[in-house]
Amino acid sequence: MNTSTTEIPDHVPEHLVTHDFPLAFGRFVEQNPWEEMVPGVCAGPEVIYATNIFPGRAPAWIFRRIADQRTIFMDTERFSNKAFSALSHFIGETWDLVPAELDPPEHTQVRAFLNPQFSPRAMARLEDDVRTAARRALDSFRDRGECELMDEYAFPFPVSVVLDMLDLPQDRMGEFLEWEHMMMNMGDLDGVKTAIRNVTDYLRGLIEERKHHPGDDLVSHAMAADIDGRKLSDERLIGYFFNLYIGGLDTVSASIGNHIRHLATHPEQQEHLRKNPDKIPAAVNELMRLYAPATIFRTCVEEAQVGGVTIKPGDKIAMITALPNRDETVFEAPNEFRLDRHGQHLGFGTGPHACLGIHLAKRELRIALEEFLAAIPPFRIKPGARISNLAGGVIQPTSLPLVWDT
Repeated sequence: MNTSTTEIPDHVPEHLVTHDFPLAFGRFVEQNPWEEMVPGVCAGPEVIYATNIFPGRAPAWIFRRIADQRTIFMDTERFSNKAFSALSHFIGETWDLVPAELDPPEHTQVRAFLNPQFSPRAMARLEDDVRTAARRALDSFRDRGECELMDEYAFPFPVSVVLDMLDLPQDRMGEFLEWEHMMMNMGDLDGVKTAIRNVTDYLRGLIEERKHHPGDDLVSHAMAADIDGRKLSDERLIGYFFNLYIGGLDTVSASIGNHIRHLATHPEQQEHLRKNPDKIPAAVNELMRLYAPATIFRTCVEEAQVGGVTIKPGDKIAMITALPNRDETVFEAPNEFRLDRHGQHLGFGTGPHACLGIHLAKRELRIALEEFLAAIPPFRIKPGARISNLAGGVIQPTSLPLVWDT
């Protein structure tokens, strides 16, 4: 799509239109987007209409005030989640990510079944397993004096946890990670399609296998579930397991990279957490606010007024969570890390569609820092390193070379 010639709807004020939004989905850059892109966007207009936000799809509204994003998150009647990722559409299929791309009333019914499985109590039972997964990843490089954080820790640690929850073989991790990285590269649409097809085919085989050999895992539990008198169809099961697959990687892996990068470039804060490990949970909460990585899309299905603009049916909204989390009307000095900061952020969304795995993610992020700080001496970014970053969709470093003295 040639975004410079995109037709702008009549209801969109011309002065709010931008054709070069820096946090475009799938954009890779070498500069640190958190330092050189996000602050500038957060200081801009409260609402804009970006024509280049998602390659090959419609333009989208972008709201940066926390009140406006909260309004949209909470309003499931005017703003739909259907097909916001369009992952299945890439390969000519129609399954939805479950529950992420479902609307009420089906979303309400499915969440009622899933919420207990991801409750704080249920996730607390995984504490030892999550810690073991973190240590397993750390053991491969802790004595080396350097690591490539994303490849050796940020990606394999959380995917290892998900593999255990689904009772999938750990020796397939490399293959699963390769597919995930292919899906991140929107510049290679053939690769994206291949990766989605590979995951979908694998999940279909997994469903057939568990039909004959059920176990005590999330796959088997979902297949046995009775939701409003019905079993989940194979298409719904594919959507659920695909959601777990990407959900277990994207936000958690990105956040581990963003958080550890922050500490690598702020040695005084790194040292403070080493001396005060009881502050790590508060640090994770503030780091999630400061570096909220995800963009979540909505589609307007009924005309609405938000932030002083009219949103028409068919309009897309890009909910870039990094922006409201740096809303200066809510957070004092929003671009600064403050360990004693209070107030709720939107790092995990909010409302009926708030992140299903929030309690697992928080546990993984806390343990990721606890174990890394316990195992690795004071670390820093490798001198002269060129760091690749994904600047849109999920904001994160895709490489992060670290060194420390042994």
